[in-house]
Amino acid sequence: MAEQKHAGGGVLLERDAELDAARGALDSLAARAVPARPGERLLVYTGAAGLGKTSLLAAVREEAAARGLLVLAARGGEQEQLSAFHVVRALLKPLLAGLGEEEQRELLGGWNDIVGPAIGLAQEDEESAAAQPDPQGVRDGLDWVVTNLAVSRGPLVLVVDDAHWADAESLSWLASFASRVDGLPVLLVTAYRPDELPDSPASFRTMAGANGATPLGLTALTPDAVAALVRRMFGSPPVRVEDAFCREVWAVTGGNPFETVELLAKAQERGLAAVEESCPLLREVAAATKGTGLVARLERLGASSVRLAWAVSVLGIHTPLELAAATASLTPADAAEAADRLRAARILTGHQILEFIHPLVATSVYRGIPEDLRTAMHGRAGWVVLGAGKGPITAARHWLEIPAQGDSAVVEQLRSAARAFMQAGAPETAQRCLARALREPPSPAQRAEVLFELGCSTLLYDPAQTVGHLRAALEQPQLPDQLHEGITVRLAQSLAHSNSLLEASRTTAEAAALAVSDQTRLRLLVWNFMWCAFDAAEEGSAARSERLADLALLLERGEQTIGTAERYVFGLRAWDAVVRGEPVATAIHYADLAQEQGLSWTDQEWAFEVPTLASLVYMFADLPDRAEELFAKGIAEYEEAGWRGAHLAFGHTILGYIRFRSGSLVDAERSAREGLSIANRVGGEGVPVHWFAVGTLAAVLMARGKLEEARQLAERYRFQAPYSAAVVFPDSQTVRGGLLIALGDAEGAVAELTAAGERLDRREMSNPGWCGWQRALAQAHGMLGDLDLARSLAADQLVRAERFGTDSAVGTALRAAAEFAESGEARIDLLRRSVDRFEHCSAPYEHTRALVDLATALLAEGRGKDAAEQFRAAVELAESCGADELGEYARRALDEE
Repeated sequence: MAEQKHAGGGVLLERDAELDAARGALDSLAARAVPARPGERLLVYTGAAGLGKTSLLAAVREEAAARGLLVLAARGGEQEQLSAFHVVRALLKPLLAGLGEEEQRELLGGWNDIVGPAIGLAQEDEESAAAQPDPQGVRDGLDWVVTNLAVSRGPLVLVVDDAHWADAESLSWLASFASRVDGLPVLLVTAYRPDELPDSPASFRTMAGANGATPLGLTALTPDAVAALVRRMFGSPPVRVEDAFCREVWAVTGGNPFETVELLAKAQERGLAAVEESCPLLREVAAATKGTGLVARLERLGASSVRLAWAVSVLGIHTPLELAAATASLTPADAAEAADRLRAARILTGHQILEFIHPLVATSVYRGIPEDLRTAMHGRAGWVVLGAGKGPITAARHWLEIPAQGDSAVVEQLRSAARAFMQAGAPETAQRCLARALREPPSPAQRAEVLFELGCSTLLYDPAQTVGHLRAALEQPQLPDQLHEGITVRLAQSLAHSNSLLEASRTTAEAAALAVSDQTRLRLLVWNFMWCAFDAAEEGSAARSERLADLALLLERGEQTIGTAERYVFGLRAWDAVVRGEPVATAIHYADLAQEQGLSWTDQEWAFEVPTLASLVYMFADLPDRAEELFAKGIAEYEEAGWRGAHLAFGHTILGYIRFRSGSLVDAERSAREGLSIANRVGGEGVPVHWFAVGTLAAVLMARGKLEEARQLAERYRFQAPYSAAVVFPDSQTVRGGLLIALGDAEGAVAELTAAGERLDRREMSNPGWCGWQRALAQAHGMLGDLDLARSLAADQLVRAERFGTDSAVGTALRAAAEFAESGEARIDLLRRSVDRFEHCSAPYEHTRALVDLATALLAEGRGKDAAEQFRAAVELAESCGADELGEYARRALDEE
């Protein structure tokens, strides 16, 4: 049997390996050494209740403090696990709240508005006009704050005990942060009961293995260790401790350290000698330390002690004595006396802040409260913590425990808590609060608002469920106009995000037709036009485009003040002009009107889609610098608001698309990969953001000559039919067709590209500058020997491109036409015109392709000197834009000359 002394002077029995692992990690951290192996900065201790995890973590904390390390500690609580970010607040708030304002700003940087509500540094019930951060934004903010804390004030040791009872939001952050600790001056130490870990988040259950760490499982003490513990607690000789007594203690407790210590303490209180004659009484003494025996022992301490213990079990860990007294309906003096008795009986510990001596005791006491009394105490506790200024987040978990009773005040408190949780980036917890408010039930006047808020709380992660809540909200009688509009808009959003775009557009159209005020009608029409624009299977596109054009012209010539709704109409009109292939001047004109006073990318009353479309107009109009400038602004807004999930994924992905179209292929690949990485981190596959990200990255990889990687990407994400019901760019089916061409599958490409062309033409999305399906289909038919059809397609593309009028669209169409020209000289003429067009716009990749084709055509006509000149220009341009394969081809051609 081995025992280990730790920094605080205490002794841990048979925990050599566990404590040595901690000491090694702490020594490495204190020396700021580079971790010798993956997972060195992550310690995970597991074991059943009572095996000494808390004592071991206390020893780790003492060892860390002895080395001068900064230690932040928290633990999960059985009563707190449904309170979002409870563990995060317990870790960070004590340190941050104790700092001055300047120091706090220094540690939080620009993340205060994003993480402040989660940490508990913002007013919980404060109405905020700021955009609500998404869960990923809060996790990223916590990463930054803790990293800054570790670098500026560390090295840092984070200790989380009883993680099986931690809230899901904190566990999710811990699991994601664990992947970073090897590269930081941070040691993360956690302990939990493995059989009681929640199913969600799954990332925490796999955290250790995913980061190269092996959980260290604690086992029961051996008979020798129990004997040593008996001898230590019963004193040294001449006090007699018989081996039979030690063996019986081990047999009764199974070597569980907590139960052993409790049994021995109670045996001493009973005056039992550590001799064989006392053995028959040990099981009786053990029964009094837990379950009904503990309840009976508690009752013998008196009614005030019972009520105080109940109050502490209801209020949870770290309970202030004054709150416990108020919840138990005790005077301060009576509560203090009761606390003394509970400490003496080894039930509570602490003075002004009370805790149970062990979670097992807390569980037994809580479960021993009669059910009616327990719910009544939760109800009282809710108002007590509110009265103490703790806020609705702290009170919310108590409202979740009480039966429905039609109390409108409770409904309002639950709504306040939901708003606070939404502002903290915890929509699922907000949804639980609102679902509970709905069961209260709310008054008729409150019901529609609760249903609306419930729908909004689920919109980001469960749009299908949102639909049901919002439909129910619309069915409520006598809805105020503003609320009716808000519900309709959110319902349409949830339908659109559930791939029901046609229903989304119909919902807004019907509501617009019934609207009383002109402004409400205009707002609803904006949403209608937007969802129509994204509906890949929209019927009646021409009529809708005509209505949109008429409305934009009316607003442009009107005398009304131009507000957000009007600018959104202009933005949608500009986008419609692009996809339909109207003259580019029309698209730019309306884009300029939309952007005249700027468009917010994070306005909670509107959507990010229209600022996205209105900014992309400039890319298709050969003004990529303007488009990139606007997208950089949008990404900055997302990050500032804590929108670091799907919105940020879209931002980086489409920025990559802009860079692809403008020929900056290396930067395009980097941005597209970043967009896909964020999309993978925050959502399931098959949602629109994945179609955008995979399509963009695949197109970039093909342009860079990384064909096999593009093929693997498409296979990994099942980038094939059935395609998204929403309009995606680059068009997924067209990208798929291009990939099949590159892989040599001309027949498969013809099938995909023909279907894409029919679909887009049916929607009157006929601009080859927006989607070049005709060029790709012509190439596929050419591979199959059908040159006449290929020429026809290329010629039609050129007509459409000239109607739109941008140099990039016309240059690309001229190059496509040259591929099927009937003579070498005709091909050369078309390619010279193509190169000339590209010299007047910023499209270096397409320019390089045109140069290579021109050089190849000149070479075929025996004009080697002219060909070499074009090849040299192509090499230089390919290097500037990252078109590696094209550049290598041009170099080989020069070498052969």
